[in-house]
Amino acid sequence: MFSHIMLGARDIDEAKKFYDATMGVLGYKEGIIDPKGRLFYFDKRGTFGLSIPIDGNPATCGNGSTIGFTVESAEQAEAWHAAGLANGGTAIEDPPGIREGGGMKMHLAYLRDPSGNKICTLLRMG
Repeated sequence: MFSHIMLGARDIDEAKKFYDATMGVLGYKEGIIDPKGRLFYFDKRGTFGLSIPIDGNPATCGNGSTIGFTVESAEQAEAWHAAGLANGGTAIEDPPGIREGGGMKMHLAYLRDPSGNKICTLLRMG
């Protein structure tokens, strides 16, 4: 559905450390910093990027915004969460685990990245 997602970052080196660890758990290669100083993770389905805001204003997280990454297992989600905590992320919401609601069962894990962006993993369980 989406071609790419770009988030603001306060510090690209700090973002790279965090996202190389968390995206690595999800099977992505190390991020690439382009000549403009933007950080990218690529796969055949799309692109995830981080950038210092081009308008010169500070990077801020979107209140009410969440970016979710698909995982293949609860173990992968929990490894992603642990990698994030070990690399500058902050645990938020409930601990990683199963949530039920609306007739769905999901495994969710939430973090804030070093710039405050809210991200999560999601495994649909039926």
